[in-house]
Amino acid sequence: MYNSSVKPPFRAEHIGSLLRPAGLLAFQGDRKSREKLEDDCIVEAIRWQESLGLKLVTDGEFRRESWRLGFVSKVAGFARADAVGNVDLQRDEAGNVMRIGQAPMAVTRIRRTGPIVADEMSFCIDKTKCMVKATLPAPSYLHYPRGRGCVDPDVYPDLDEFFADVVKVYSDEVKALYAAGGRYLQIDEVAQTLLCDQRLRDAVHARGDDPERLVDLYIDLINRVVRERPAGLTVGVHMCRGNAFGKWVGAGGYERIAQKSFTRLAVDAFFLEFDSERAGGFEPLRFMPKGKHVVIGAVSTKVPALESKDELKRKIEAASKYVPLENLSLSPQCGFASHQHGSGLTFAQQEAKLKLVVETAKEVWGTT
Repeated sequence: MYNSSVKPPFRAEHIGSLLRPAGLLAFQGDRKSREKLEDDCIVEAIRWQESLGLKLVTDGEFRRESWRLGFVSKVAGFARADAVGNVDLQRDEAGNVMRIGQAPMAVTRIRRTGPIVADEMSFCIDKTKCMVKATLPAPSYLHYPRGRGCVDPDVYPDLDEFFADVVKVYSDEVKALYAAGGRYLQIDEVAQTLLCDQRLRDAVHARGDDPERLVDLYIDLINRVVRERPAGLTVGVHMCRGNAFGKWVGAGGYERIAQKSFTRLAVDAFFLEFDSERAGGFEPLRFMPKGKHVVIGAVSTKVPALESKDELKRKIEAASKYVPLENLSLSPQCGFASHQHGSGLTFAQQEAKLKLVVETAKEVWGTT
């Protein structure tokens, strides 16, 4: 059990997902045997994270198909369908384009039938003295890919009824997470960040949605969940532009959403992607309210090339012009395996990047 009085976020952070061990990816046996293998792999991953000098650990999301579908598979009422409009096109630096596919759609009233991440958290807490961080996809993921088509209209003729059920599922899970000993939650928000991209704003507008109203909606959904959280639970929002198989979905700095998202989201911390020119500059941080913590995601999990400490320190210094250094931390810009098949990096490259985060944090802040 974590026994430190220091509250997260820590100076050296990571976003949550880790490359799955080859044996786990190749496993073809029964469910019970798979669960035992997952347990063993997670314990090994925890020990590895501890050995790097991190003060937080996750289970690597090893029990999930992907960062988002792990949630959908555990909540009753969802089926999978294609996105509506060109809102889920993944791109790479070579100009290749492919669809993500498999967006959630509510085909019956949705309901929580058991733990979503609370059981994952409970397992890890018993295995480490570090702080365990849980991760959940933001509620926006249940709406953004399909818009109004996120529900069967015969089941939810009024979308507000759907959103009320979504908030209840999340609120109940957050309470269960806390009851299991969880004190640190990261909500992974992609949709708000994608709406910084004019191409994607045009795509949602073409299917009948107003981009600004979507930002308002997605802020409100998170706030309705986190405002009911138990005292003592630290909640952060991670914002990125997509990161499946090393590809990305959106481009554009935070300027278009910064004033709304940074000032209105009722969270303690922001994990912000700043690994490439697609993320823009640090100027939008001028809207960050006093006292909020910002984790600078300056290390890429998309490309194997290792960043330099000098480069990372320059980014931290640039961010400190808008947010005091004592309110900053460092991390990779996203997880290493948003999908179970990873992003093309090797384990050695993943390890080198996390070591770089830890070493740079020690040099900048004197601690991890």
